[in-house]
Amino acid sequence: REAVAPALIEAALEITSRLGASSWQCLFVEDEDRAPLAAAGLLMRRGVQFHWFNRAYSDFDDFLAGFTADKRKKLKRERRAVAESGLRLETLHGDEIDATLWHSFHRQYRDTFVRYGNHPAFPAEFFIEAGALLGRRLVVFVAFMDETPVASAICYRDANTLYGRHWGTAVELPGLHFELCYYQGIEYCIRQGLQRFEPGAQGEHKLARGFEPVATWSAFWIAHPGMRRAVNDFITREDTAMQDYEAETASRLPFKTAD
Repeated sequence: REAVAPALIEAALEITSRLGASSWQCLFVEDEDRAPLAAAGLLMRRGVQFHWFNRAYSDFDDFLAGFTADKRKKLKRERRAVAESGLRLETLHGDEIDATLWHSFHRQYRDTFVRYGNHPAFPAEFFIEAGALLGRRLVVFVAFMDETPVASAICYRDANTLYGRHWGTAVELPGLHFELCYYQGIEYCIRQGLQRFEPGAQGEHKLARGFEPVATWSAFWIAHPGMRRAVNDFITREDTAMQDYEAETASRLPFKTAD
């Protein structure tokens, strides 16, 4: 890696220059790649996301045992509302989902995006093909009303991590979003022995549910010298605020002080 990474970076910069591109951006840079990217002149920008970590929990109750009593009680009440709603929850993998189900999930995903003024980037055909190609690496947490799917959270996984990506629903039920997008994913990670759950960007509401603030990194090469100076100045000033934000959100975690 020490020999290959600098060569790849050099080649990417050469292509960027040859194309006359205004910038080259690397998102979610791994820790071991930060130093060679910075050495090549890329600007490093800190972000903060909220991730869940598996500390050898035996089950969901074992995870909740680390919460303060008040936070634990609120979370259980939230889950109980969904459990008593009459909905049936299932976990399906890509190789267990047919085209009819995918079209239902896609409608939920599409309509939810549109409802909040966002653009649903992926057509149904993408999910059908992704499910067939990825198989067990694609995970969907589904809520059924009788035999009709009414909400779904689409995730991806590798050997160590679950990645939450798309949520959609055709019903309004308090707590259902948290159940499918967070709690079902945590239970899945514990069952499967996955070490980490990254549910997506933003959302300080994740803190009360045991997701911890972590630094994420992106790297930027800017062609125009003036623009580069402006971006560098912004990143430098922003970095102090991001460090403060990470520390402040960590102080609001639901865990007992001893943890």
